[in-house]
Amino acid sequence: MGMADQELPGAESPGKVPAVGGPYASYVLALLVLVYVFNFIDRQILSILAEDIKRDLNLSDAQLGFLYGTAFAVFYALFGVPIGRLADNWVRTRLLSFGLTLWSGMTALSGLAGSFTQLSLARIGVGVGEATAGPSAYSMISDWFPKARRATALSIYAAGLYLGGGVSLLIGAVVVKGWNTAYPDGGPLGLVGWQAAFMAVGIPGLLLALWVATLIEPIRGRADGLPPPVPMPGRTIIRNFLADMASVIPPLTLVNMALLGRRALLENIAALVLVAGLVATLVHFTGEIPQFLAVGTGLYAVISWAQSIKRRDKPTYEMIWGTPAFVLTIIGFGSISFVGYSVGFWAAPYAMRSFVEPMAASGAPVPWYGTKEAVAFLLGGGGALGGFIGTILGGVLGDAAKKRHPSGRIIVGSLATLVPAPFIWLQYTTTDLATFFLCYAPTTIFGSMYVGVAAATTQDLVMPRMRGAATATFFIGTTLFGLGLGPWFTGFVSKLSGSLGTGVLSLLLMAPVTITCLLLVYRWLPAAEASRITRARTAGEIIGDDVT
Repeated sequence: MGMADQELPGAESPGKVPAVGGPYASYVLALLVLVYVFNFIDRQILSILAEDIKRDLNLSDAQLGFLYGTAFAVFYALFGVPIGRLADNWVRTRLLSFGLTLWSGMTALSGLAGSFTQLSLARIGVGVGEATAGPSAYSMISDWFPKARRATALSIYAAGLYLGGGVSLLIGAVVVKGWNTAYPDGGPLGLVGWQAAFMAVGIPGLLLALWVATLIEPIRGRADGLPPPVPMPGRTIIRNFLADMASVIPPLTLVNMALLGRRALLENIAALVLVAGLVATLVHFTGEIPQFLAVGTGLYAVISWAQSIKRRDKPTYEMIWGTPAFVLTIIGFGSISFVGYSVGFWAAPYAMRSFVEPMAASGAPVPWYGTKEAVAFLLGGGGALGGFIGTILGGVLGDAAKKRHPSGRIIVGSLATLVPAPFIWLQYTTTDLATFFLCYAPTTIFGSMYVGVAAATTQDLVMPRMRGAATATFFIGTTLFGLGLGPWFTGFVSKLSGSLGTGVLSLLLMAPVTITCLLLVYRWLPAAEASRITRARTAGEIIGDDVT
């Protein structure tokens, strides 16, 4: 049996799998968009619930930023590495179904939390479960759609991010108001509105997981005209997954490095000492122990994984960490997410504190858009529509720009930094609520245009079997760096300055980092893409001689 006839574990035979880019591919994409909507409903609903949670659990803005960002992001990124590698070797439909079950269940359990610690643990569980979504979905979409349509397809999928984030605000506001009106002294089990909202969005995801399990697994590499990789035996997949887990989860990282040799162990210990020193320094100056213990753990885990993969899978290491264009793509677009996640989370709390609550306290007539429900509708609906338009527009323009220049997608992605900046400044300095809402539209539309082009860029720089690992690495930038630090940083500056607006505006300091990285990617990307096959072969990847 030739390589083209071999099957991956759990996959259909080539003759039974629908055509690349056909109707079934569109059906899969639609369902994956729905999954991503649920993904971000469960992730983003904390924004509209933040003020209620802050009051009931007596939290600071820095703690809110930790709950939304760090508690979720560090473990999302940490587990995303071995899960991304698992997505490269196992049945992605099953993996996604399992992850959806986990994160939906943990979201529902968030509704039973009665303390900062309990809610943090639930958010960690959501992060671990959602770590399955990106690697599985990005890899499947890349195998269902040809390269010429890939950025568009990935952008349509990414639009679920903004749809889910917007819908979460609407659902959260409606459930909280309805529950607290019906049960002003607490409902069944003593639950209050924000707890009921977590349950309301978590439980339906368990049913969606059953639907995802019915999807057909695509053939890897077929959309790129490449033969599928040689399938791994089930035991090898399990062994590699456990090894990948050991490569990122302390203290198993030290055991894993010891098995790889004395030099590997010494390099890892050196990295651990450096990270520990950095964490101790940051904790000393900020006093934020949970924040930097979590971030330090994530940073050390990423370094450990990179060191491990360098020795266990050199081709993957070279195509990801050994490619400057790939690394700078991660940093550049990760810095955009640093700003985007922060603005997306803090917009609703800022509107409540700066406009809605003062209006209500003044006793003067309140305009229709000056209530909590209106904030949820305008920010949620505007964010969903703007993000949907922006991600799809970014993907379409990115694919079109790619045809004109090898780095065309990077030009489109850079708009996510250049255009929103002045609108963010105006939005968080104005004293007029209507102006605040109007500025949110261009910020969301242009700020979301990078998502699909960034994902497509990383996918095009690696071989098909490496796409899950590439996606996991991409999400290290957008989650560990962007989500794990951005919202917390804003909350911490707010805590120090006493002004949430100052906290948000401080995010604009990230612009020079973004612009520098993307300029270098624009310059280096054409050569990196053109040499993909050659670099993979040089690193030891087994590729047929007929592939160029």
